[in-house]
This record gives sequence, structure tokens and C-alpha cells, in this order.
Amino acid sequence: MSAATLDLIDLDQPLPGQRRFISCWLVRAPGLAFVVDPGPRSTASRLVARLRELGVARLDWILLTHVHLDHAGGTAELAAAFPQARVVCHENGRGHLAAPGRLWEGSRAVLGQAAEVYGEPAPVPADRLLAPAAAGAALVAAGLRVIHTPGHAPHHLCFLRDGTLFVGEAAGTYAQLPGAAPYLRPATPPRFFLEVAVASLDRLLALEPPPARLAFAHHGLATRGVTGLLSAARAQLGDWVAALRDERRAGEPLDDGLLARMHARLLATDPHYASWRDLDADIRERELGFTRQTLAGMVEYLDRPPA
Repeated sequence: MSAATLDLIDLDQPLPGQRRFISCWLVRAPGLAFVVDPGPRSTASRLVARLRELGVARLDWILLTHVHLDHAGGTAELAAAFPQARVVCHENGRGHLAAPGRLWEGSRAVLGQAAEVYGEPAPVPADRLLAPAAAGAALVAAGLRVIHTPGHAPHHLCFLRDGTLFVGEAAGTYAQLPGAAPYLRPATPPRFFLEVAVASLDRLLALEPPPARLAFAHHGLATRGVTGLLSAARAQLGDWVAALRDERRAGEPLDDGLLARMHARLLATDPHYASWRDLDADIRERELGFTRQTLAGMVEYLDRPPA
């Protein structure tokens, strides 16, 4: 495997705490350059400018872990700037990229003002979009492996190359903190299926050899205790659902009271979530909002009638 350089390009947004949160990964090796998750449309021109500053004249691949606005909303602009690049996403995400109207309306309903800040995605030409199966031989030749990891989204993928696992949101949101345990929070928007998300993390834990690095979409590179982090992310899913089942009164909505009780309980019982206390104040605010979103997915899971 040829030696590669790995760059993290931050795509900060004018929303509370959304710095060091949304990022794009750039990999360069002899004869190869690709990015993972170009981020929202609002920062697409900034991303293109940064790639030019780094001397990137050609991209071979634009790899999408999933098609949510904060990961893939800027794909059309990046594809136009680098016309040789082929876009790889899950088969079920291709239609949303080629005709993003339903994705946009659904995102506005779920994200509200954040969707407006991220920007409405432009269509990606259908002939630029490839599912992993169609790109298989070329991806293998580039040293890339695709792992299907539904959970955060049913069309979620992870990508592995040369020991680096681009994990998207399959293992949640991460922050490395000096002198403290890494912060880790599940990312489970509705519709959430606990067993599916756990099975995806089991798939990552079964990789041989295990990855040496985890490149999180939110946010940063984990180089130590990688297997332990994946195991912690797996445990969080079951532990949070169990805590919610125990803490919640029958039929109780996810109001401020339930959120406060769950937040206090998780700070006391989950050592990785407890590192929330060590985050900067604006990032704590951001993460408390996303904790509500995570718990909303779990409430929907618990309230869903049996199939």
C-alpha cells in the first residue's frame, strides 16, 4: 500500500458550537486523491478553495458515508470543481443526490433553521454517481474497502484504507480532550433500530486486522484505543436505551424534564459522555441539543409497535 497523507478540513458553520464539528477528510497518495464527506453546500466553495490551496488538482473519488445535508450537501459543487471525480454512495442514496427535493424538505422538517444554514443541495448528475458494487474493482485497486453500516442512517457506509477507518457517524460523535477520556455520544435520529446499529458496530469490531485509526465525521482522528472506542460506542447504544426505558415514565414525552434527568444520569454512569463537562461552553450547548436528538430516536424506537 502506497504511503498516504491525511488532512482534516474543518467546515465550521454559523450555528452555536458548530466549530470543530463538521469536517471533510482528504487522502492523497501517489496517483490517488479522494475526499470523504464534503459537508454542506454552505461551505462547498470554502472546501474547494482549501483543496486548491493544498495543491489538489484532481480528485479521483468523492466518498459519502451518507447523504445527510451536513455530510453530502456540497457534493454537486465539489463534483463540478473536480470533473474527473466519481461519487460513491449507497445505492439507496443515489436518488436523493440526483433529485434532492425530498431530502431537502425532510431535512427542513427535522433540522429547522440548521437546514437553512447548511443550504439546499443542488442535484448531482446521475452519471457521476456510483453505488459501491458498480465501483467495486476500481475501489479495490485504490486500496479502498466499503463496509455497509446502517444505523445512523439506513444507507450509511464506512470506508477503510491502509488502516484508517472513515467511520462517518456509525460510532457517533467524538472529541479528543487533553487529560480526559474522549467524549463519545451516540447519533441515533429517527428512525432508529437498535439491533441494526449494534450489528453494524459488530461488523467494524470484527475487521481483521483491526483499524489503526478512526476518522470521525464529527470530529477528528482517534489513534489510540481504537477497538475500545468502537466497543464503547456499541455499549452506549444498549446502555442509553436501557437507561431511557428505566428513567422515563409511561408515555412521557421527551420534554426538558426528561432530557435533564437523562443528561444527569448519563453524566453519572457513562464515562465517555461524562467528558461533556470538559468541552467548551458553546460545544456543550451544541452537544446537549444533539443529545436531545439522539434520545428522540431512542424514544421513537421504544414506542414503535412490534412488527
